[in-house]
Amino acid sequence: MGQQPRAIDELMKTAALPFEAARAMPPSVYTSEEFLAQEQEFLFGKEWFCVGRASAMQEPGDYVTVELAGQPIAVIRGRDGELRAMSNVCLHRMSTLLEGRGNTRSIVCPYHAWTYNLDGSLRGAPEMDRNDAFCKADYKLGDIRCEEWLGWVYVTLDPDTPPVAQQLAPLADMIGDYGMENYVETFNEVHVWDTNWKVLAENYMESYHLPVCHKGTVGPFTDLANVDCPPGHPHFNIHWFTKEAELAIGNAHPDNTRLTGVMRKTSALISIYPSHMVTLTPGYFWYLCLQPDGVGRVRMIFGGGFDPHFMGDPKAIEYNETLKTILDDVNLEDRGCTEKVYQGLLSRMAAPGHLSHLERPNYDFAQYLSGRIAPAASNQGLNT
Repeated sequence: MGQQPRAIDELMKTAALPFEAARAMPPSVYTSEEFLAQEQEFLFGKEWFCVGRASAMQEPGDYVTVELAGQPIAVIRGRDGELRAMSNVCLHRMSTLLEGRGNTRSIVCPYHAWTYNLDGSLRGAPEMDRNDAFCKADYKLGDIRCEEWLGWVYVTLDPDTPPVAQQLAPLADMIGDYGMENYVETFNEVHVWDTNWKVLAENYMESYHLPVCHKGTVGPFTDLANVDCPPGHPHFNIHWFTKEAELAIGNAHPDNTRLTGVMRKTSALISIYPSHMVTLTPGYFWYLCLQPDGVGRVRMIFGGGFDPHFMGDPKAIEYNETLKTILDDVNLEDRGCTEKVYQGLLSRMAAPGHLSHLERPNYDFAQYLSGRIAPAASNQGLNT
């Protein structure tokens, strides 16, 4: 029997602590190549991964591509209006097919021009008429599970993972009044930063850093006394803050009669495991979908948009420009902070300190990681 990686043992010890004595996760969890391999297999190879908003793929042929645990995936809106996820690898000589995101009438392999319909079936293959064993009907790009939930699109490589709506039913109840399914995406980008994906995930899921890391943007408007961090749930954590926003878009639009009372100025910071982060305010939302690109790099989908009332407002263009400018500045600050954390994690004297009550989501994230990876590694035969 093999020996369980040290990082897993260290994580289990950290996760075993009660919240009243909680510490940050050990450096090995962020820097170990072995641990990253476990994450790829048991998190990104098993869990639901968000690829973005359904509203960004409205027309037939609209698509987005990702690579999940080594598997290239294309999510495409079919001519029948359905969203489908499929293998983004040609069935001839196994080239990848589509890149990035966009719109296409068909899927054409860039190597030998084998051409697939939007449902993945093979439309044509040039110069194959002399191979008697070749039958076009035998070829169809492999299906991958794809589900929509409150306007988001998720994929998974695991045929047995419970449906997204089932896993996130408690969250849907908590945030139902916002009507997040109707929010419209106005921008979407892909960035790569030099830090571990979990460092960025933990940064997003706690507000403790806001007054310091974001002192040039949103920090001065943050009152940590109004931040509520309840215990997390098996598939997500959430914390709330209530404030009179400095920008009109941070509170409910005057025409929004769905939100009442204090909810008109309450925002939710949501972390859906393993790596979908959403800031949901009464007026706008923004989000990250994170993937490891090695232990020291993270690839992230970054997007955002508005509640329909602000989308229909005469100042909609101005609001969007304001939001994007602020979030770009916030990202610059976050990049500086999270890349410094990773540099520190690599040092020989790096040691995890105790967590603040405002870092309850980080504690819950460690519980999630330990609960997913340690049992799976043990079942695989990596026992101590």
